Amino acid sequence: MIGSLAMGWRHLLFEHWRVDPAVMDAHLPESLRADVHDGSAWLSVVPFTNVAVRPKGLPAALGFRLPELNLRTYVTVDGVPSVYFFSLDAAGVASVLGARLLHHLPYFYARMSLAVRDGRVHFRSRRRHPGARPARYEAVYWPTGEGFRAPTDPLGEFLVERYWLVTEAQDGSMRYTAVEHDPWTLHPAAAEVGANTLLAAHGFARPECDPVYHYSPGMDVVAAPSRRL
Repeated sequence: MIGSLAMGWRHLLFEHWRVDPAVMDAHLPESLRADVHDGSAWLSVVPFTNVAVRPKGLPAALGFRLPELNLRTYVTVDGVPSVYFFSLDAAGVASVLGARLLHHLPYFYARMSLAVRDGRVHFRSRRRHPGARPARYEAVYWPTGEGFRAPTDPLGEFLVERYWLVTEAQDGSMRYTAVEHDPWTLHPAAAEVGANTLLAAHGFARPECDPVYHYSPGMDVVAAPSRRL
């Protein structure tokens, strides 16, 4: 069995929209139902970069950097609040293939860049995965206020304090990956999004409401091997 991975998640934007729970349920596997906060399901786009990705136990200096872009929602599985992934775009071909084959995650190859200039994060992604629907995302984002611990905020806790990552494998089975990390620190944030076709690529109409933005400088993470539910 493939062992645990250690990594750092850095410079994260959480771009969240309210979605009708019935709409979200129609996009989920039959065995899952959308988790609801304040009467709504939530759909999130999350650009960030992984740093020092390596097998657990190896020095961080031996790890590699990997920008990433996720489309996700929120479910509860066996009583555990979880993240459900519709897609994970990443910049490394080998990493994408490895994650698909070994961890059963819906990764797609994309050309990506992430740079921090004058306190703002500049992120660009264009999906190049063979046979996949094209998807672009371009944004500049930055924190606008003091940080707060996510467990002290009902919405923040609902959206980010989740320690199972769930997806449907290509064979139709449900899989989960348990992650370990400290509680999140979030900041209110602003973003200038120049392009976002990621939602449409996965069958979502763009929500009519304005998104809620959070920024996090990030944290260190350990991800366990993928397991069948």
